[in-house]
Amino acid sequence: MRNFTRATLAVAVMSVISPAAADQNATAELEAVREEIRALRQAYESRISELEGKLEQLESQPRNAGADAAPAAPARAPAGQHRRVYSNEFNPSIGVILNGRWSGFSESGSEIAGFGVGEEGERGREGLAVDESELNVAANVDDKFYGAMTAAIVREEGEDKVELEEAYVQTLGGAGLPTGLSLKAGRAFWTLGYLNEHHTHEDDFADRPLPSRVFLNNAFNDDGVEFSYVLPTALYSEIGGGVFRGDDLPFGDSTGSGPEAWSLYGRLGGDIGYNQSWRVGAYVLSGEAADRVTNEGDVGFAGDTDLYVADLRYTWAPTGNARQRELTLQGEYFRRSEDGSYRDATAGTGNVAVDDAVNGGYVQAVYKFRPQWRIGARYSLLQAPDVPAGLVGSALDGGGHDPEAYALMLDWTNSEFSRVRLQYNREELSEGLRDDQFIVQYIMSLGAHGAHKY
Repeated sequence: MRNFTRATLAVAVMSVISPAAADQNATAELEAVREEIRALRQAYESRISELEGKLEQLESQPRNAGADAAPAAPARAPAGQHRRVYSNEFNPSIGVILNGRWSGFSESGSEIAGFGVGEEGERGREGLAVDESELNVAANVDDKFYGAMTAAIVREEGEDKVELEEAYVQTLGGAGLPTGLSLKAGRAFWTLGYLNEHHTHEDDFADRPLPSRVFLNNAFNDDGVEFSYVLPTALYSEIGGGVFRGDDLPFGDSTGSGPEAWSLYGRLGGDIGYNQSWRVGAYVLSGEAADRVTNEGDVGFAGDTDLYVADLRYTWAPTGNARQRELTLQGEYFRRSEDGSYRDATAGTGNVAVDDAVNGGYVQAVYKFRPQWRIGARYSLLQAPDVPAGLVGSALDGGGHDPEAYALMLDWTNSEFSRVRLQYNREELSEGLRDDQFIVQYIMSLGAHGAHKY
């Protein structure tokens, strides 16, 4: 009986203690879960605050591209560019562009009748050749400035030469300027139409159209200062301008220490739905040419030069994904007005006064029909200038012929770092002269390289 009583008491005690212990264990487990949730919430809130800060910093940086531009890489290059630069913070991004080609021509000469042309604007060498290769260095200077330099290695007159194409600094969002305002100083491919801002290896064709070759010697990259201001509007709108030394074509060697040239421009752009975008622009570049020498020093000009440019670019991704298929339409119109005097040393003409304007332009279409393949066509034209009596029979006498050129291309892009292109040109630059050209080109990028503009 005593044993039964003890057993009964033990069972009763256990029935009371077990639920209490279970409750304590459950409470401890619940408290541990709550603590883990609080820790996770705190960690996520900290991470979200950090990301919001970075986003605010990026949004404060200037944007200088069209409406379809992708977000810029953090503080690597000015906003409004597609391709990131992979490098450590504030450490220079160093890249090399390898550019080579084989060219075959049906005519030995390629003079553009009625126009003086600089060396960069000429046709180039026949056969195998290493084309213009580049060494690029770029980095943030600090939280307020970005800097970049591009040196081009070219072969001229049988010798390899190094030319400084770009060396500039540009303000970042933290420089304290009003939102949307950016300043750039040094030497750069300045804002003038569409192609001028781009390096030639970014082009859709192996050579530049006739107006760029004649009016700009391929590109205008004088020493100077330029501002750009992206307006706070729903539609992409940008205005800008600059002052320049006046050493580069379409000018010549400047005579003084002050700026000899200036520019102004305005651009608008936007999206049409989710798979189309457009941009238009108007530009003026004006200055004094003290001694603009072309055609290997035979032709010279001194006087006032005004160059007006208008451009249009439209892109359409038929499937909504530009990486798969994309159609790009592009064109530029040029008008050069000059008041001064020409001379032709070969023809023995003295200084002949001229006050005339000539026009030129090009249109092109490029279609990406597969992710790695594109085809394109381009047509460019120059209006024959009126020749004063004193220049009849000189290199500036085109006989009333309007130079024109046709181009067809097919290229294969294995990645954003490599491209191989096949191109056919037909150039009718002088009366009765038709030059059929075949070009095979490769472009390879080593290391980090700055983003390509819209």
